[in-house]
Amino acid sequence: MSDPNDTRPAEQVSVREFLDTYRDLLRMELVAGEAGLDKVISEKSINRPALALTGFFKEFAHRRLQVLGAGEMAYLEDQPAEVRAQRLDAIFRHEIPAVVVTGGRDADGHLARMADAYSVPLLRTQMKSKDFSAEATVLLEEKFAPRTSIHGTLVDVKGVGVLLRGASGVGKSECALALVERGHSLVADDYVRVTLVADRELVGTSKELNRGYMECRGIGIINVASIFGVRSVRREKRIDLVITFKLWQPGMDEERTGLDMESFSILDRKVPHMTLPVRPGRDMARLAEVAAMVQALRGMGHDSAREFSERLIQHMQPKG
Repeated sequence: MSDPNDTRPAEQVSVREFLDTYRDLLRMELVAGEAGLDKVISEKSINRPALALTGFFKEFAHRRLQVLGAGEMAYLEDQPAEVRAQRLDAIFRHEIPAVVVTGGRDADGHLARMADAYSVPLLRTQMKSKDFSAEATVLLEEKFAPRTSIHGTLVDVKGVGVLLRGASGVGKSECALALVERGHSLVADDYVRVTLVADRELVGTSKELNRGYMECRGIGIINVASIFGVRSVRREKRIDLVITFKLWQPGMDEERTGLDMESFSILDRKVPHMTLPVRPGRDMARLAEVAAMVQALRGMGHDSAREFSERLIQHMQPKG
């Protein structure tokens, strides 16, 4: 199972982290309110405070990032200075995390003074409102996504993300190395970070520090891309199948038909699961490769075990 101590849904993101992480991608700069950079964004959606600018605050989403686009800025400019000050003051008093002005528009003057007075970061982006809102929403979705870590090795086998797990020394890395040698790709070795994307897909990746590196007992640390080429390493991959290696022991249960499909729970999402006994002479990489292809066929509606079972039942029926 995944490590419960390392499981967390990100419940908030600081404005500082948001700015530092996506400054270049979202073409942002800090204009004012630097003292409030440690304020937190508590919701992953973006808010356009058009109604709030008119003085209507019922259901005001004050925990979200507030975006002022062409419409909002034009409305403010049309208001008398006193009214503009009152409306902005009312918005800032709701303890909003930050304000982003889009389209590279002028954000100086009263708006900047208000941001400094309330210690609310005022950001400016060169992007259009529509583009910024769409991109920022996707990035915040990723930031807020539930995540966990699993001890195992993740490989991409012909488009199927296979998570290899099992006790230390059972042969996960050796199997992954054999798969890479056959043209498949390594995603993460030993420690897999898993994120639940859009509440439906489990995506695994590696820590930045050891991406593309693998530990092989008896050899040491190897650089996979240097030996097998850049195509042998992938940055991330959806997890489609979990394979658990277990040392074979006399009398242990072994799946013989494949009719009873197991599942493995990651972040409360069930992933198809197979258990492969490990014993001398078995080509574990070949078995893992075939298991991935079987899963790919199941995803397309072809279940070999059930197809054979149906054929067997038809064969056993009396012919009349």
